[in-house]
Amino acid sequence: MPVFRPKVAVLLAAYNGMQWIEQQLLSIQAQIEVDVVIHVSVDPSTDGTEAWCEAYAKKHSNFVLLSPAGVFGGASRNFFRLMRDVEFHDYDAIAFADQDDIWNPDKLQRASMAIQARDVDAYSSNVIAFWPDRSDLLLDKAQPQVAWDFLFEAAGPGCTYVMGKQLAQSLKGAILDNWQQLQEVSLHDWFCYAYARSHGYRWYIDPVSSMRYRQHESNQVGANTGITPLISRYKTIHNGWWFNQVQLITHLIGLDNDPFVRSWREFRRFQLIKLSFYAWRCRRRVRDKVLFFCICWMKAVVGNKER
Repeated sequence: MPVFRPKVAVLLAAYNGMQWIEQQLLSIQAQIEVDVVIHVSVDPSTDGTEAWCEAYAKKHSNFVLLSPAGVFGGASRNFFRLMRDVEFHDYDAIAFADQDDIWNPDKLQRASMAIQARDVDAYSSNVIAFWPDRSDLLLDKAQPQVAWDFLFEAAGPGCTYVMGKQLAQSLKGAILDNWQQLQEVSLHDWFCYAYARSHGYRWYIDPVSSMRYRQHESNQVGANTGITPLISRYKTIHNGWWFNQVQLITHLIGLDNDPFVRSWREFRRFQLIKLSFYAWRCRRRVRDKVLFFCICWMKAVVGNKER
């Protein structure tokens, strides 16, 4: 009896990726026990990425280069374009890929087996972050999911996401229905996780690392380690970006009128204080629960006016 080999569509967003994309593609092509078709969308680049991908496509039948679609200006819009334009009918699963990582050979096999064995709709995992000086670090994102974490964080790095066909098709419909507003969503992985959890889809976060997560100065998000990323994330909170993204994603997934959401969605001073006491239901990691509590109080106290 033949062994079932899942067919996986890998969606890869590229931009000025000549330094790393070949090594990433080699690791995707080397996936075991799955059939892979790689769909690539290139944000107009200055380093020859488009021309290189065109040449690569001529040599590899399982590599599909999407036609130019203008300037995206960020990975999130590029991934939404991939979700919109790639047809999923012939695939068993859909996976996201960045241009600069290195996948373990069993990344997609492990994800596919977990989705089937655990009867879930989507998968993400821990990763090993690595730097040019050859240092590396396990990034642990696999704490137990809580009631409202999806409104305030993603399910780990989006480059680890693998989604079953049913969820992917549903997500595609939501993207088509909300195309213009989604252009303001900065993190596609956060939106995809929020959509899945809010619509009853089940998600598994694997404590085992599935890939090596390259860190460099061009990372749009990167590993949340050390003082520099902490300062960067503080700035996104202080300038209102993070709160605005929470409101936008909550609206896009249709939870504006949920009683819990209505109690804080305008982020007024007393709403923030009330929200702070739900920190244990809003973030997964203990450190992040404490930080969430402090952020709510900080914004409530130092804010010059009601939001």
